[in-house]
Amino acid sequence: MIPKHKYILLITVSIVLLSALFLAFQSDSPEEETLTNEDGADTQVPTTHDNAAIINNKIFIKGSDTILPVSNAESEAYMKLHPEHEIIIIGGGSSLGIASFIEGEVEIAMASRKIKESEIETAADKGIEPIETIIAWDGISVIVNKDNPLESLSIEQLKRIYTGEITNWKDLRGNDEEIKVLIRDSSSGTYGFFKENVLLDEEYFQGAITEPNTEAVVGDVSTDTAAIGYIGLAYMDESVKMLGLGVQEDVFYPEAELIRGGTYPLSRPLQYYTNGRPEGIAKEYIDFVLSDTGQEIVSNVGYLPVR
Repeated sequence: MIPKHKYILLITVSIVLLSALFLAFQSDSPEEETLTNEDGADTQVPTTHDNAAIINNKIFIKGSDTILPVSNAESEAYMKLHPEHEIIIIGGGSSLGIASFIEGEVEIAMASRKIKESEIETAADKGIEPIETIIAWDGISVIVNKDNPLESLSIEQLKRIYTGEITNWKDLRGNDEEIKVLIRDSSSGTYGFFKENVLLDEEYFQGAITEPNTEAVVGDVSTDTAAIGYIGLAYMDESVKMLGLGVQEDVFYPEAELIRGGTYPLSRPLQYYTNGRPEGIAKEYIDFVLSDTGQEIVSNVGYLPVR
């Protein structure tokens, strides 16, 4: 027969072991957080990744540097009206934004070009359905230094500059200077749009200088009389000269009616991409961008409203 004191010790050890097993089992279950609903009742919400995003009231937007100033202005105005929400905006180029969106890293991709078929296929493989929302219109502006005597170039001349066939401004009745050709990096939607619509998908001049962002293009052109670059309309300022673009016998500038009508040769939409129709905070934010207030912000930044 087991002595009484040993029997009590055995019972105590068993209780301790059972308690440890119970605690271990509980630690493997989803951690819960108590929220209070509109009726005042407590609701247990598992702190999974998806619910954390809802609790934090935060969305990420990433992509086109062309759209970046619009999204920054829109998000600032939106968060003043909805301080409980946080909109985080990151640039880096359309391709980077779309890639991050396909990987599920951001809720909204900013793109100054249309999503490619190959990107749509990759998205489908990951269960992502890209839905496009046009938020503004843009006309890519070709810029040169203010001391450059030229006022316009034909699309054909522009192509020959960017493919390296024309290398000196004197061949275009300009100054006797070797042309400094500036381009964006290949992740930029503007890079791709310009290549498709001006170079007709030929390769850029190997001697072209790649700039990291649009501000760098403007800065370089403003200080170098030999430079030429292309930028989104909102980045145009008085430090550089905008060239007219010639098509046949006519010369066009990126004016509102010409861009909306597609007459200006480098007109393009600016768009957001979401996974399916936007919902939740993403929908509220995009609805704000498309509202009268949001479209007024588009105009103030320097792009054209969708209507």
